[in-house]
Amino acid sequence: MERSSTTSGGSTRREATRQKLYEAAVTLIAAQGFSATTVDEIAERAGVAKGTVYYNFASKSVLFEELLRHGVGLLTASLREAAERTAGAGGSKVDALDAMVRAGLVFIDRYPAFTQLYVAELWRTNRAWQSTLLVVRQQAVAVLEDVLREGVDNEEFSAEIDIPLTAAALVGMVLVAALDWQAFQPERSLDDVHSALSRLLQGRVSGHR
Repeated sequence: MERSSTTSGGSTRREATRQKLYEAAVTLIAAQGFSATTVDEIAERAGVAKGTVYYNFASKSVLFEELLRHGVGLLTASLREAAERTAGAGGSKVDALDAMVRAGLVFIDRYPAFTQLYVAELWRTNRAWQSTLLVVRQQAVAVLEDVLREGVDNEEFSAEIDIPLTAAALVGMVLVAALDWQAFQPERSLDDVHSALSRLLQGRVSGHR
């Protein structure tokens, strides 16, 4: 069933507002921390009234939880798209993993503040949104697990691969390498960083020498 133009227009406007709030929140929280960031500051940076924040999110914690869902959802979608695009072109599972590594780097290059927040929150255990974070993290890792599992099934990868740990290690490799690149080696290009990680992937995951 199609939405009416009025409903569709309202939904589009609300999504645009929520996007502005996400961007404002991630920028402020990355700079000064969650506790120090106020709803007033988020509203001011987003260019909306304080009431608009509460109209869209019940609290600052809910806003941040939805921000995590939104950001990791974008990452997961980009990883899945990279894998599907490679499969559609007839590429191997190693090619798919390589494309996903690049997609991860592109995402991090585009959303560095979100990535910093996401990595920091992974190490905290006393947050109200911890369970949500674990769920969305697994959604991203599961995309790589699927490719690894298919590679084992078609004997492209060794059956001895620990699929969950290898998938998590690949995600971690991209996150840490990209953050190191941005913080300490900003003169390097995305292509350069991807090339280095690609050589590591080709040599270790695929078993090539």
